[in-house]
Amino acid sequence: MGESHVTTQEDRTAADPSSVTDEPTATGSTRTVRHGRLRSLRSPRRPRLWFEILLIAVSYWLYSLVRNAVPEQKAAALRNADWIWSLEHTAGLAFEESFNQAVNSVTWLIVSMNYYYATLHFVVTIGVLVWLFRRHPGRYAASRLILFATTAVALLGYYLFPLAPPRLMNGGSFIDTVMVHQTWGSMASGNFKHMSNQYAAMPSMHIGWSLWCGLTIFALASAPWARILGLLYPAATLVVIVATANHFWLDAVGGMACLLFGYAVSYAWYGALPHRLPRRVPSAGGGGWWLPGRGRASVPVPSAPRPAPRTEPAPAHSAPPGSP
Repeated sequence: MGESHVTTQEDRTAADPSSVTDEPTATGSTRTVRHGRLRSLRSPRRPRLWFEILLIAVSYWLYSLVRNAVPEQKAAALRNADWIWSLEHTAGLAFEESFNQAVNSVTWLIVSMNYYYATLHFVVTIGVLVWLFRRHPGRYAASRLILFATTAVALLGYYLFPLAPPRLMNGGSFIDTVMVHQTWGSMASGNFKHMSNQYAAMPSMHIGWSLWCGLTIFALASAPWARILGLLYPAATLVVIVATANHFWLDAVGGMACLLFGYAVSYAWYGALPHRLPRRVPSAGGGGWWLPGRGRASVPVPSAPRPAPRTEPAPAHSAPPGSP
């Protein structure tokens, strides 16, 4: 009786070596495609106007909705304002009250600041976005991501740390300059106070957005005067938010921290700061992507296999003359 032989998995693997080579090849190809798609998503591309308008409109609507949906924890907000004020006194930097009263005594100056506070926050930010879209399309998406991430993390601050602005503190001598001068300067004063959460002062997005504008202009503008104005804009905004008693100076520090987070998110996604990315990129479908620090890399396109070269048979050796 002959011996029976059981075919094991090792035997089948040894007999069919293609089973070893085919699977890793397919897996590697899939990983390469996925990696290429991820790099393509993270590469700068030309923005589309209709999409950007829709995105900004929807994002700001959601931001306002979430910000105003945060419960107005009045008692907690007032306690936090007292704590901030006490902390600034301890540090010897509680200058907001005297500064607010001094600027309020100059009517034309404080009225101008009220309108500054109400308008430039939106006008300048939108203007910088339009400028980026038209003049620096390759850097637009990365810069926009900074702004969006900064604003998103600010919503977390509004929820976790409700804070009353100085003009709403109990027992303080701060002056609500909008109410006193009857100017349109704050969505949380006068007839607009029911349309906005009055206790969302920390962090200050007036500082977060204005500093984003200033740093973007300083990094990308070619004219020296424009770069100087870019740096002056957030500095002037800091003066305005304190003079109008809408924020403590520590709220500005919170806005700067949010902006730093925004820069970190953009850098993690694109692998470079916006001013290090290409200024212009081809439109969608232009082929290839931008790799920070490496330049442009094209999408590999598989080529058809080349036919094997034809070989001619070697000629037969002729016998030398005189040979048998």
